[in-house]
Amino acid sequence: MIAQLRGEIVQVDGNSVIMDVGGVGYALSVSGRTQGMLSGKTGMVTVLTDMQVREDSMTLYGFADSAERDAFRLLVTVQGVGAKAAMAILSVLSPDALATAIMAGDKAMVTRADGVGPKLAQRVVNELAEKVGSLPVSGSGAAMGGAIPAPSGDAAGTVVTDAISALENLGYGRAEAHAAISRARSDAADGGGLHNDDLSALIAAALQQLGR
Repeated sequence: MIAQLRGEIVQVDGNSVIMDVGGVGYALSVSGRTQGMLSGKTGMVTVLTDMQVREDSMTLYGFADSAERDAFRLLVTVQGVGAKAAMAILSVLSPDALATAIMAGDKAMVTRADGVGPKLAQRVVNELAEKVGSLPVSGSGAAMGGAIPAPSGDAAGTVVTDAISALENLGYGRAEAHAAISRARSDAADGGGLHNDDLSALIAAALQQLGR
């Protein structure tokens, strides 16, 4: 299995790029996000890959970073989401923004992708709700989708997910809980003193937000 390529970008055409690796040209299908990051690149670049093998085809998908590759691998586990749909979703949502949409139960964000209707978007949100901790949730993607400010990694994502679940158990709606946690994280980033891995403190801070 090909997991990574290092070479020069020789052609960018829509949602595909061709990389010259030691004189061999590899055609990679990429998201709009990765395509934009690779356009105009000169010299040697490294692209992470995932190979999808079918009876009648073998396609190599390229990703600018591990966060997008991990999101792709998670998306294709959803019933009805193939590689094409997964790449369409990642063309309009960064991994951060995708995590935010799932935690908020916001299928409308997912339907922004070409070819993804409301039913499929709802399935993505529902089936990945318990797995969202494996998606990165970091402040770096806030400008692209308003992700909750938190460090990347499974631990941070799990704390956020557990906090949302706890607030839901207290009777708050998922979107309401998500918004409160987002505000609590934002306050912490501004010097509120909230520790990233402190579930109890996060829940308490979110409850304070809900009480305002």
